[in-house]
Formats: sequence, structure tokens, C-alpha cells
Amino acid sequence: MGEVDQAFIQSIEHRANLDTIEIEGIPLIDLSLSHTTDINLLVSEIGNACKNWGFFQVINHGVPLELLEKIKVAAKAFFDQPVEEKRKVKRDEVNAMGYHESEHTKNVRDWKEVFDFLIKDPSFLPASPETEDDEIRTLSNQWPETPPQFREVCQTYAREVEKLGYKLLELISLSLGLPSNRLNGYFEDHTTMMRLNHYPPCPCPELALGVGRHKDAGALTIVAQDDVGGLQVRRKSDEVWVPVKPTPNALVINVGDTIQVWSNEAYESVEHRVVVNSERERFSIPVFFFPSHYVMVKPLEELVNEGNPPKYKPYNFGKFFVARNRSDYKKLEVQNIQISYFKII
Repeated sequence: MGEVDQAFIQSIEHRANLDTIEIEGIPLIDLSLSHTTDINLLVSEIGNACKNWGFFQVINHGVPLELLEKIKVAAKAFFDQPVEEKRKVKRDEVNAMGYHESEHTKNVRDWKEVFDFLIKDPSFLPASPETEDDEIRTLSNQWPETPPQFREVCQTYAREVEKLGYKLLELISLSLGLPSNRLNGYFEDHTTMMRLNHYPPCPCPELALGVGRHKDAGALTIVAQDDVGGLQVRRKSDEVWVPVKPTPNALVINVGDTIQVWSNEAYESVEHRVVVNSERERFSIPVFFFPSHYVMVKPLEELVNEGNPPKYKPYNFGKFFVARNRSDYKKLEVQNIQISYFKII
């Protein structure tokens, strides 16, 4: 991707400290239920992780480990191709799925390239973020002809992670004192997206970031990462950036803005970012679990009362998501919309 030009350079206060020391990491949770672990203990662990960190890792998650290896191999095979080949499935403002190499976060360009696809193909989103515009647009995947089996591996992996997403939603619902299926109805026509990330070695990792600081707009994000490391979470207790140490066969989970609103801030979406290094490339595969585009996101009525009134006004998920993505292709003069815009003061 060449030398670092001005578009990649973070402002001084947001540059990474590459001398991060080893400190306590995010919780590691075993999702298997054995005779020694009952469902109540597991639900409690999930609830504490959501409340205290907004992030955790899971093992024994049900996604076949051989499939986890296959998707990592497929990602490398795709990104190892010449850029001309990758650009055959380049995405744009009309077709938002496919290859992209110039995404921005907080109006600074990310040091990465990506390939995006939908789990439900086609999926539907509002044509614009404007309230008075009722037009709905259809999103469809575009798949490269090479490498062989790329599409099959991606779709098989996505289906397995989708199952895990519903399982995690049920555990989170239980941890909030709600029925296990309380959130499922919001995902009947979900707009869930999977992404392959490639972070090439960067000649000046102290100036650029793979992904700048941000919070995720959806309900859950489920991430497979390789052994290189680079994901960092801003710890709630002291706002220190904590590295998420790669754990073999684990998946990284974080709650997004949507769960923050549904839970009326019992659980909080937290900032995270990706640092790069000058020696090794890194791959990660996040699945962004998004509700249906027509869902009105608001605090769940079971969780609000006179002593805990709603902290957010309702907003349409599809409109919010479309507004958030306007800066993917160009630098905007203002910061993207955040859920704080809907906060009731």
C-alpha cells in the first residue's frame, strides 16, 4: 500500500503506543455446558463481561475449528492476489458489497483492505438516511472467480457464526433477566455482514492505525483473528488501551450500540481500534450481527421504569446504519452520527 501519506496519519492524541505492556485482558468464557458448569453460571459470566468490559473471548463456541482454519486460509488467498484481480469485485456507493481499499474511520484512512458480503443475500436497507425518504434499496453480494472455493468457504463459515450469534443473543437476554428469545424477533430480516480484513505491514505504525477508534453500530460483533494481534479495547475502568491477546481457537465478541440502547445502558458498547506493525501482516474476520433494517431501536420496556427511565429516543436501525456508513468512501466535514444523538438528557 506504499509509504504512509497524509490521509493515513492519526492526530497525535490518537496514535498508538507500540510499547504496550502485558496487562489483564478481556474475559475468556467457555461456552460448553458440562456437569460442572450450569447455565446460570454461564449467563452470569456473560452478563459480567458485557457490563464490565463490553468485550470477551469465547472457546468451545460450536464453530468447527477446521472451518476456522479454512476461512483464514481463504482470506489470505484472496488478498494475496494482484490488486487488479481484487478490484474486479470492487465495491462502491451503489454496490456496497465486495472489495474496498480506502475505508475511513473518524475521517482518517485505515491501513487495511477488506472484502464484505451479506449472510442474507439479498438484504435490504434504506436508500438514504433522510427521514422522509421511504425508498428501500437491495444489496447483493459480488463474488470473485478466484481463488477456488472462496465463496463456498465464506458462506459455510458465515452460517456457522450466524448460529453462534443467536446463541449469544439468547445468553445476553437471559443475563438481562429476559426470556432467551426476547431479541430474536429483531433479526427476522437481519442485515448481518461478514468482512475479511487484511492489514499489510506498515512502514510507520506509530503514525497510522489499521482501524481508528470506534464503536460498532450493530448488536454483536464476532471476530476471528490470527496470532499476530493488534486489536485493542479501551478499558472502561481507566480508559487504558488493552490489547486483546490472540487465544488459539477463540472468537472475540463485543456488544455494539444496539445492545447498549436495548439494555438502557446496563451494557455498554466500548471503543476499540486496531494497531499495525512494520513486520507482519494481520488478518481478521468479523461478523457484524445487525437487526432488520425496519427495526426501531429503543430501550426494552421490561428494563425501564420510574427509577430507570429510558435513556434513548427510538431510532430506525437502517437509517442509522446508512448514515454511519457515509464516510466509508470520502472524508466528511463532520463526524458520523452516533447513538449519543438520540440520548435523552
